[in-house]
Amino acid sequence: MRIVILFGSEMGTAENVAETMAGELSGYEVSVVDMSEFDPGELDPRLFHIVVCSTYGEGDLPTGAEPFFEALDAHSPDLTGLRFAVFGLGDSVYDTTFNRGGEIAAEKLTTLGGTQIGEHARHDASGEIKPTALARDWVHTLPLDSVLVGT
Repeated sequence: MRIVILFGSEMGTAENVAETMAGELSGYEVSVVDMSEFDPGELDPRLFHIVVCSTYGEGDLPTGAEPFFEALDAHSPDLTGLRFAVFGLGDSVYDTTFNRGGEIAAEKLTTLGGTQIGEHARHDASGEIKPTALARDWVHTLPLDSVLVGT
């Protein structure tokens, strides 16, 4: 069973979270890939995708995720059948744009036909919980056995 964890990061936190998740998913074949190095044409409905995306500035995608989402916008691929989960990173001091990077990712993928699975995780940098600790707990809430049947 294959899982692709895509991360979009500005300062490396999303990458650390993605690597932590991969470590928690023993028993699965997991790839961790920087969105800046991933061709959206490789999104495969036979695989499960976890998107780990930080928020930059006042509600923007991180620089590392921009090329990926610009390519999605330019080509508008049909993502029907694609199943994905989102782990967003943000800081609640930004109030109305808190965790907007993850929300943008989820919106773009669902608009193109993808289906979001599980609870959308929203880490708050102003909170006391470390992002990797939240990631460890959250990844185990995903219904992977039922999502990955037949993959």
